Amino acid sequence: MAEAQNIPVGSTTAGSIAVAAESTVATRMSAPPSFDVADFPVPHGREEEWRFTPLERLRGLHDGTAVTTGNGVKVEVQVPEGVTVEAVGRDDARLGKAGTPVDRVAAQAYSAFEKASVVTVPKETVLTEPVRISVHGEGGTAFGHQVIELGAFAEAVVVIDHTGDAVLAANVDYLLGDGAKLTVVSVQDWDDKAVHVAQHNALVGRDASLKSVVVTFGGDVVRLHPRVRYAGPGGEAELFGLYFTDQGQHQEHRLLVDHNVPHCKSNVVYKGALQGDDAHAVWIGDVLIEAKAEGTDTYEMNRNLVLTDGARVDSVPNLEIETGEIVGAGHASATGRFDDEQLFYLMARGIPEHEARRLVVRGFFAELVQQIGLPDIEERLIARIEEELEAAVA
Repeated sequence: MAEAQNIPVGSTTAGSIAVAAESTVATRMSAPPSFDVADFPVPHGREEEWRFTPLERLRGLHDGTAVTTGNGVKVEVQVPEGVTVEAVGRDDARLGKAGTPVDRVAAQAYSAFEKASVVTVPKETVLTEPVRISVHGEGGTAFGHQVIELGAFAEAVVVIDHTGDAVLAANVDYLLGDGAKLTVVSVQDWDDKAVHVAQHNALVGRDASLKSVVVTFGGDVVRLHPRVRYAGPGGEAELFGLYFTDQGQHQEHRLLVDHNVPHCKSNVVYKGALQGDDAHAVWIGDVLIEAKAEGTDTYEMNRNLVLTDGARVDSVPNLEIETGEIVGAGHASATGRFDDEQLFYLMARGIPEHEARRLVVRGFFAELVQQIGLPDIEERLIARIEEELEAAVA
């Protein structure tokens, strides 16, 4: 088990590999998954899964004192022809099929929402336009549940865009039928005071492929927990992430890829930049290869670029392997400042230092922005990066 680490500025680290036969490991939460809030004790911040999170800034989401107030969030869904949108109750069989809540906030969100939204792409339907889901905070506290379901051999791109100000706890489920292909882009571009805690669950069918792109800019506290498991052999999952953590912000991404069936693939790449006093980014990358998951091919990587003093990064890759019959498995983590050689190279060719730093950061994020594949979203994110850089290099 890889021990969690505080990574000082300029250091490079990678978690160790653990080969274990026990079921109680770092890649699983201390309490068993459950839809019942009462099955989870109130966290106090000393627990492994909560020790990086500023509980006092969660506005009561973790201890049950948060209740639906104010206008909450306004959700708008735009879908191409042939795609259905439903509002369903908690008894709908599709809810929770992709995954069960693994902490108290996720269980609270599941217990507190009024209606869940289910977007369904029928089998063999190939969308030429993206599904766009707008979640705009209008103040207050809200709980939500969203399901994206693709039938067999369907193909779709889904954009979930979070803006405004709210305290939001939510679960998001992705159900991929056999041979389906889903690209989902989740953008957290909240106002400065927003709090967003969510669990993202993906169930990837036989020979299906998921590409997830998580982009986090705004918010006071954002804590996301993407989780992937497989429903049949041949599944592939690519998890990409980009975050820019500013002064006083806490942005936390905790991932789990559970290779629970044979001959599946996964690739995880998250990159972050930090600036300002008390900017805090947390990345926990857990990959579990179960004993029955022979032929697994997996890799995970986290890179962080610290732009100013006063910022802190906690980066912990964990890899648990229960079988030796795999194609490959690895992980890496690194945190550091600007590369002085890169800056010298650019400045030696007449580029001012201010512009050279901008180019280095844009290059750092370029490969992830290009994964989105939607020009309007890519242009918007590049513009947001430029806004952050103006403050970083001023």
